[in-house]
Amino acid sequence: MKSIRFLFAFVLIGLAVGATPASAQKSKNVLNLFCWSEYVPQEVIDGFTKKTGIKVNVENYASNEAMLAKLNAGTNKYDLIQPSEYMIEGLIKAGKLEELNPANIPNTKNLDPKYTKMPHDPESKYSVPWMVGSVGIVVNTAKIKDPIKTYKDVFSGKYKKRVEILDDHREIVSWALTSQGIPVNDITPENLEKAKAVLKDWLPQVKVYDSDSPKTAFYNGDVDVGIVWSGEAALMYKKNKKFTYTLPEDGAHQFIDSLAIPKGAPHKESAEKFINYILEPEVSLKISKEFPYTNPNIEARKLLTKAELENPASYPPGEPKLDTFRDIGKASADIDKVILDLKGK
Repeated sequence: MKSIRFLFAFVLIGLAVGATPASAQKSKNVLNLFCWSEYVPQEVIDGFTKKTGIKVNVENYASNEAMLAKLNAGTNKYDLIQPSEYMIEGLIKAGKLEELNPANIPNTKNLDPKYTKMPHDPESKYSVPWMVGSVGIVVNTAKIKDPIKTYKDVFSGKYKKRVEILDDHREIVSWALTSQGIPVNDITPENLEKAKAVLKDWLPQVKVYDSDSPKTAFYNGDVDVGIVWSGEAALMYKKNKKFTYTLPEDGAHQFIDSLAIPKGAPHKESAEKFINYILEPEVSLKISKEFPYTNPNIEARKLLTKAELENPASYPPGEPKLDTFRDIGKASADIDKVILDLKGK
């Protein structure tokens, strides 16, 4: 998961996905993949084409909501999308995903059962996990010696204008809720007011908002502490162990980014072949090497090095408190309003 901005409410799901253009149906040896930017290694795409003869056309998006808007724009040219857990849940409710044919995806046997049949897709009928991640605290320990274990520690005021956070409205609100013991999916007007009161103090302390490449500001020395994606933190830790990663003691978000097939996809069989391909252990390993999130593929994890498995951002130790986001419908627009008001936009 990269940036998630709630500029499009879930009411968009209710819009009809349009007819498939004839041009998209001309060849069976095609796959139109709509995925997050910087999340699918080119080596994996090339390997799939070499093995199957299927050409992969790649289009990227920067948020789940942008992806949803494109799906609902009037043409359905996509065969495979890469939504996060709450988006999958909403698309399933709206009848906008194809059921997967298990016979075409035998490599699902390689998946860790821990990441299948989850609340967003209870029977694993519509989605297959791509990567799992968390959102936690990165500290440049060469600059900050104090222990930072909670969201309140990050926003204590001691690091004003040395803080970086994700430019992600729901994430930001979830931190404020969690710091007060409120479940991240309990989005009510009353709870949003409580979150807003906290964020009035927190957000003026932020120097950088970045969901695409949070590591850059740390590498440049612009910030010393931040709340970022675990995959970005894993790359930072690998580069220099002064960048530590901690999951907040009060609780953190665990996201599940998956592959799913939009309703009416012109090349469903090609999409299922791709899903099965990326579940091959050696292929899944290549994804982990380039994007070191938590790999839900047990057989691929067996091929990781000891150092990779001990990266605390990729595979956090202990038993941290983690929650996935659920579909909250129109409340996403209320979250947007809170953050945009605080930012003065």
